[in-house]
Amino acid sequence: MKKIKKIFIYTTALASLSIIFYGLFVYHQLQVWKYQGPDTTFEVSSGESFARINYRLKKEGLISNSTLFYRLAKIKDMVTRIRVGEHAIPSQSNMINIITLLTAGPGSDISITIPEGKNLYEIADILFENNIIEETSNFISVAKNKDLIDSLGIPAETAEGYLYPDTYRFGKNASSQTIIRKMVKNFFKKVKKLNFKKSYLNPHEVITLASIVEKETGAKFERPLIAGVFHNRLKKKMRLQSDPTTIYGIFENFDGNLRKKDLLQKTPYNTYKINGLPKGPISNPGLASIKAVLSPKAHPFLYFVSQNDGTHVFTKSYKEHLAAVRKWQLNRTNRKGKSWRDLKK
Repeated sequence: MKKIKKIFIYTTALASLSIIFYGLFVYHQLQVWKYQGPDTTFEVSSGESFARINYRLKKEGLISNSTLFYRLAKIKDMVTRIRVGEHAIPSQSNMINIITLLTAGPGSDISITIPEGKNLYEIADILFENNIIEETSNFISVAKNKDLIDSLGIPAETAEGYLYPDTYRFGKNASSQTIIRKMVKNFFKKVKKLNFKKSYLNPHEVITLASIVEKETGAKFERPLIAGVFHNRLKKKMRLQSDPTTIYGIFENFDGNLRKKDLLQKTPYNTYKINGLPKGPISNPGLASIKAVLSPKAHPFLYFVSQNDGTHVFTKSYKEHLAAVRKWQLNRTNRKGKSWRDLKK
């Protein structure tokens, strides 16, 4: 009898300890454990099951235990209450915080389109004007943060060129880092199927040249031609002599009027003064410009001049180029009443 009593006491104590340890485990997983990554966004798609959402949360390291997360959602009756959209997930969130965020509604509720060819300074202005960020300086600073740039796999000093132009949804509480991470992630997703090995330029040089092509023409059908001119110049070791690159080098002090003194100022971006490509991209190109650089139009042209409607005249010799400049740039009649926006792209 005493032996049975000892076994009962031992079994009861063991069960109690098990309950205590399990309770401590659950407490640690739900309350103590926290997401250690940077502020991020988590997107829930329409029709996505809880099981799929749960799996992705665990895979992305946003929760510590998918089984406990499901049980938590079940107890709180939140399994079917997760809302579609993009949810801002702050660093140091625990699983209780995250289930609350996912059911309270998406943190991003502003739809915004970033046009092709905008640089990071212009993107900062667009975000500020749409009340997504509180100040442009922070966005610019974060876009130049070396640790962030390295973590995103960008082979450069800034995120310029890798902020993919597209339509996004961001919220007023989205951090600059979250926005940049999302845009860069979208960039790598968009270019994933492109064959960068077909070019003699490395991938970063391709993006740099594509950013120039993007700024030189508003006509998509012209981009392979423009890319061809720059390829021809590079192969002949001629300077690119691109106005947009010069402007980018002085962008933060540029008043909209490119002067002769600006063309004479040596910066890492002034292709009138330096050989080859500029230091890095000068804008954020779309897929069409990147493809144009990877598959440029083969032709003998070395020069082009604007016809003031978004299209250009292409010439083989400097003499022909000067004639085109006289006709299209120095003749006031040819400069009136035209816009690239009237083009059928």
